[in-house]
Amino acid sequence: MHSISTFDITKYPLLDILKDIKTGRIQLPDFQRDWVWDDARVRRLLASISLAYPIGAVMMLQQSNQQVQFKPRLIDNVKEPKYDNPSLLILDGQQRLTTSFMVLLSEQPVVIKDQKSQKLIKKWYYLDIAKSLDHNIDRRSAIIAFPESKQLRTFGGEIIDCSTPENEYEAGLFPLSKIFFFSEWRSKYSKYWQYDAQKLELIDTLELEVLKKFEHYQIPVIQLRDSLPKEAVCQVFEDTNTSGCDLNYFDLMSSSYCANDFSLRDDWKLREARFQQFKVLRLVRNTDFVQAVTLVAGYVHRMEAINKGGNLDKLPGVSCGRGDVLKLSIPEYSSWADKVTAGFEEAARFLHGQKIFDAMDLAYPIQLVALAAILTVLGERSRSVKSRSMLERWFWCGLFSEMYTGWHETRTGRDVLEIPQCLQQEGSLPSTIREANFFPERLLTVRKRYGAVYQGLSALLRLSGAIDFITGEEINDVLYFEEQIDSHHIFPVAWCRKQGIDPKKYNCLVNRTPLSAKTNKKIGSKPPSVYLRELEMSGVSPQRLDEILRSHAIDPETLRQDNFEGFFQARTKALLDLIGKGMGKCLYIEAFEDLGGKHQNRCIKRLNSELLLNKYI
Repeated sequence: MHSISTFDITKYPLLDILKDIKTGRIQLPDFQRDWVWDDARVRRLLASISLAYPIGAVMMLQQSNQQVQFKPRLIDNVKEPKYDNPSLLILDGQQRLTTSFMVLLSEQPVVIKDQKSQKLIKKWYYLDIAKSLDHNIDRRSAIIAFPESKQLRTFGGEIIDCSTPENEYEAGLFPLSKIFFFSEWRSKYSKYWQYDAQKLELIDTLELEVLKKFEHYQIPVIQLRDSLPKEAVCQVFEDTNTSGCDLNYFDLMSSSYCANDFSLRDDWKLREARFQQFKVLRLVRNTDFVQAVTLVAGYVHRMEAINKGGNLDKLPGVSCGRGDVLKLSIPEYSSWADKVTAGFEEAARFLHGQKIFDAMDLAYPIQLVALAAILTVLGERSRSVKSRSMLERWFWCGLFSEMYTGWHETRTGRDVLEIPQCLQQEGSLPSTIREANFFPERLLTVRKRYGAVYQGLSALLRLSGAIDFITGEEINDVLYFEEQIDSHHIFPVAWCRKQGIDPKKYNCLVNRTPLSAKTNKKIGSKPPSVYLRELEMSGVSPQRLDEILRSHAIDPETLRQDNFEGFFQARTKALLDLIGKGMGKCLYIEAFEDLGGKHQNRCIKRLNSELLLNKYI
């Protein structure tokens, strides 16, 4: 029978592993990130080995299958390796093996991180011979770190100099870098002490009780077979890696591509520089980009299968999950990367039309990924009124329904398939539009500046031409000149508290709107009737002021009368009308429940059945 296991378990002598590291037969995969230990961890590791205590298993990956080969890199302090192409790559145990190699076999100082400054420094490690043989002393205290100069200043100001072998002999300190070269060191040590019997007995005891532990130490090794797919390697690495570093699929792809002489990182740097020209694209990540490429490549594969008359039940899927991305080949990436880059830039143009100018105004980065992929698939067809109208409706439905908070890889795959199909065949609406709903109570429960509902509502107000109270400029113009716009209260908090209004109502989105800091300062804690009168006295006509208020979906009359409840009812309806228009759905509420009653957390009745109708207003 063929083994169905994907790994083997064995034990290797520490010395053999370190020798293979030195020759280059064992290396790190390129996606492994540097992770430097501090002195305490180094001494703890060395103490455990010197006592023959287990330090845990390490995990390695066979590096012989060309299809899953990753770009390797040498472990720190390896000079002039014998092999360029390793047989094994370290997945887990990087720092344990790196530290062991640097201390015991590299014959170079060990790079560690200073606990206070967090800077990288270099140390040599010594074993206090007398302390290491005293069973009443903790072994870690017998291990001493010297600076690169090998001259250590003690707390008392004394200098311990180990810059020469003779000084080491005198100080009774054994350099751990000589453990596997002990016979040579022992010979010189004995000669220096003129073969003194006590010194020889001391060094024999050290060899027997401590140094032999290093020589005979064995490490359990889990060896993954090279048949393991890339996505499995990624998952295993994340599940077992002890440094706390997550591994994203871009790291893994980059390492895999580099093994075939294609630098994914360099390619991404060029595209990232292009995206930085657009504020709304400035936070696009490398993982976002490869997800979009994967979606487009998946769509093309599916269309090709359909055109060839493939079985409809076995068509290639369209998704951008980890497994899908890791299957993306270099030819596929090269074929679509430029077009997807243009798709992201077209997405920036689309979002500008929706008055979304900055990356921080995007509720769901994954929706940008889907948008870029859809625009890439549509190409020139995306520039039509029909396509733009469909995309606008899809965008607002996905945002206000908060559909991208989970399982978004499947959602984006559907979007990429269904929107072009709907535009081409006049079929049923895409599921993101068809299934979308918005519950009015979200206007009450959302109070923070960030989040899909707040960000979407702010954009819709800008889209409808919201005007700043004080300056009389459109919010869009204020943002263009990079002035701060934030969410501020319409009825000030201090005034609401005095009136005994429930905080759930005066802190919710209904009582907030995007305004400049200057306007918010002018409003202060004054009731609306007062600050509106002051605005009129400053030269703003009542008619113009009414226009400004209506641009924020505010009923001027209720505001002038300081009628919070009337304002609240009217603005709730106006905001729902605004959201409904964006989603292309009829949103309807009957009335507010009493917040103080038993339904205080369901303060608005559920949507009328009209919400579920798939029609434009």
